[in-house]
Amino acid sequence: MITQRSSGVLLHPTSLPGPYGIGELGAHARHFVDWLAQAGQQSWQVMPLGPTGYGDSPYQAFSAFAGNPYLIDLTTLREEGLLQDSDFDAVPVFEAGRVDFGLQYVWRTQMLNRAYAHFAAGAGAHLKANFEAFQADEADWLDDYALFMALKDAHGGLPWNAWEPGTRDREPEALARAREQLAPTTERVKFIQFLFFRQWRALREYARERGVQVIGDIPIFVAMDSSDAWANREQFFFDDQGQPTVVAGVPPDYFSATGQLWGNPLYRWDVMEQDGFRWWIERFRGSLKLYDIIRIDHFRGFAAYWEIPFPAETAIHGRWVPAPGHALLEAVQRALGDMPIIAEDLGVITPDVEKLRDDFGLPGMAVLQFAFGGGDFSVNDFLPHNLRANQVVYTGTHDNDTSRGWWQHADEQERRNFRLYTHSDPTEETFAWQLTEMALGSRANLAVVPLQDLLNLGSEARMNFPGTTGPHNWTWRYPAADLRPDLAARLRELTERTGRV
Repeated sequence: MITQRSSGVLLHPTSLPGPYGIGELGAHARHFVDWLAQAGQQSWQVMPLGPTGYGDSPYQAFSAFAGNPYLIDLTTLREEGLLQDSDFDAVPVFEAGRVDFGLQYVWRTQMLNRAYAHFAAGAGAHLKANFEAFQADEADWLDDYALFMALKDAHGGLPWNAWEPGTRDREPEALARAREQLAPTTERVKFIQFLFFRQWRALREYARERGVQVIGDIPIFVAMDSSDAWANREQFFFDDQGQPTVVAGVPPDYFSATGQLWGNPLYRWDVMEQDGFRWWIERFRGSLKLYDIIRIDHFRGFAAYWEIPFPAETAIHGRWVPAPGHALLEAVQRALGDMPIIAEDLGVITPDVEKLRDDFGLPGMAVLQFAFGGGDFSVNDFLPHNLRANQVVYTGTHDNDTSRGWWQHADEQERRNFRLYTHSDPTEETFAWQLTEMALGSRANLAVVPLQDLLNLGSEARMNFPGTTGPHNWTWRYPAADLRPDLAARLRELTERTGRV
């Protein structure tokens, strides 16, 4: 339960500025934390931090436990002696303001492989004991993940259910042979994970010392092509060849007339319940090592989920299937105690979802961009006067247009409703800040604003179009010069005026 008023900013670390084409966990990340503190913000919402594959979405990671190697700060590696000056002789020219994930995959992977080669040759000897301790502490997920990534590399990037049957089905002899043959690769994968966690933990401690807590996501489903699905196949609906029999998605909604066909494998909850939801307990435990507050993405899937037969072209022909959310959360609570959790309860929300959320005292979410549609909009739950204290309010999220872009594309009914509610007539220049003032001035105890809205950016800065793998999804970055002291001062004044400092 959120009991004190505060506010924060939504920004994925890939959007940070920096010299090497993508945000990193180094000086620019620390500068962002400093800026948050100067602006009176107490939260940084980062979304998931896992290693991404096709589509580059952090919600479709190769592991629910691992970190994204692209975020590793290369300057820090040079300072620690893991990279040499000569390693930077052929740095590519990176596009300003956008992440080129294809280029990152080639060049950054090469750089991290060099860092491991230098380490294996004796560089960074002071890290050896810490690396060994990391391997022991994280063995439950790290061993499977390292072998999964090594096998994936050996198979030219193919998904695990396209491997030969021995490794696909995790036959003991095939796994033993793979571990022996791929030992150098698995060691490198583990070392790169060690580098990520070392840097992330240092950044998180830096934030904590400055009064900034990190909010991060648990996507309710895992990716089809993930070490989680491969290593725990019996806990998902797969056939004998590793093909899913049903997959996840959502029915038609605000974002799509045909629903969203996510394609994630679905859990066999009856199997998970037999061992007391051990995998989920470890997943929450791992997330607490990354974040101070956990946002459960698609929380409604703990009450009931949309099951779509595989294969399917759209999400229309699915059905709702109950899930054991109470039993799961009780098991997690018994194992880990009360945890700071935000329930993402957007979309098709039914009384069973609300009961599950409220039985555990979890704050839900409200998005102000959703508050002004329809005819009799006065009953809309997302209007500021209808919000609850134990709730998190957003101007928009990573899945929405920016607030400036939303106002530019709003229909006349939405514009009319907003004017009626606020007794104002905003312009494209003023709307995003007005929505920010409404969020922080609301009764919701936590208000979160995407950085794009604070910078008053239009649709060109949108982070994601749900249900698509468009070329610009997850690629937006801000220039370092945009993080101005006067904007921090303005945001701090608003934060103080609305009782959130």
